[in-house]
Amino acid sequence: MAMLTAKLSCSPAATASLGRRSGPARRAAVVRASAGSYADELVSTAKTVASPGRGILAIDESNATCGKRLASIGLDNTEVNRQAYRQLLLTTAGLGEYISGAIMFEETLYQSTTDGKTFVDCLKNQNIMPGIKVDKGLVPLPGSNNESWCQGLDGLASRCAEYYKQGARFAKWRTVVSIPCGPTALAVKEAAWGLARYAAIAQDNGLVPIVEPEILLDGDHGIERTLEVAEKVWSEVFFYLAENNVLFEGILLKPSMVTPGAEHKEKASAEAIAHNTLTMLRRRVPPAVPGIMFLSGGQSELEATMNLNAMNQSANPWHVSFSYARALQNSVLKTWQGRPENIEAAQKALLVRAKANSLAQLGSYTGEGESDEAKKGMFQKGYTY
Repeated sequence: MAMLTAKLSCSPAATASLGRRSGPARRAAVVRASAGSYADELVSTAKTVASPGRGILAIDESNATCGKRLASIGLDNTEVNRQAYRQLLLTTAGLGEYISGAIMFEETLYQSTTDGKTFVDCLKNQNIMPGIKVDKGLVPLPGSNNESWCQGLDGLASRCAEYYKQGARFAKWRTVVSIPCGPTALAVKEAAWGLARYAAIAQDNGLVPIVEPEILLDGDHGIERTLEVAEKVWSEVFFYLAENNVLFEGILLKPSMVTPGAEHKEKASAEAIAHNTLTMLRRRVPPAVPGIMFLSGGQSELEATMNLNAMNQSANPWHVSFSYARALQNSVLKTWQGRPENIEAAQKALLVRAKANSLAQLGSYTGEGESDEAKKGMFQKGYTY
């Protein structure tokens, strides 16, 4: 189990004052990372999710966001339609070859197929770890520059315990950082502290926490500015993870790729994005962390896959993979169109995208034969989940 050493940090004046005192020197306190009795299981779960050639299918959209997806193909936002769509995804034969974990919304965690099989069991039968979104969404952060903070710490321990009983084995908490709004030091600190408290609580209840401070694509800034902000954010995040005695071997990260702002005049190549992203990770992320599961953040399906592939052209100290929502689902949804006769074709579309990203995780994706639909960007300014 990881060991964390807490050291006193003193000003020069305070250090001089301490030096004048007589008596034995005070020993630094040694604090053991607190994952409770679940430590071994957490490490095992994280390693399973971060397994070669596999990544995460994110289907944890809130009911409101899922409703927007359904509306795009002319369906009403009802529980029946949400269940039908998620059944299509989670019952796709062969999905476990490419997908190691699926993040669900609370409603989905407790749902079953129309023939009575729980979605949790559908996943387990394909060696896919069930995951759960545990945050309660973004709200305005008072005292900031029109920035947000993520709520949901109240009652989190009891919710995590219930989700574990239901079969979930990892969790997700998404907060955001906006470059056009600063970001202010207050917003960065609030994001980092909230993620750290969530991670400690999740581990204490048997769930591997996915740590996700999404740096939004909004803005016209260059890639250098994104790199600067990303380094600052992840520095704060790991400082507070350590302060909260989080077991690094039992977490997963879900970072944004380091790209220019969506409104920047020049697009970056996959190689430039890979270079800047890996530079940031090497400077900020300890090798004890098992997996880096990137979010797509509004990139096109093709862009998200090409950029991931570029990052896997040489060995990394962590498993570098994907945790995609729109970049796995866009083609699927448009193929399905809510029609039962299209389910098989939609599931094949899911396998095509999952396999492409599996190849990208292994560094062997070529991009040949991609459809025009896969090349369409999905950026939405001020996107909410």
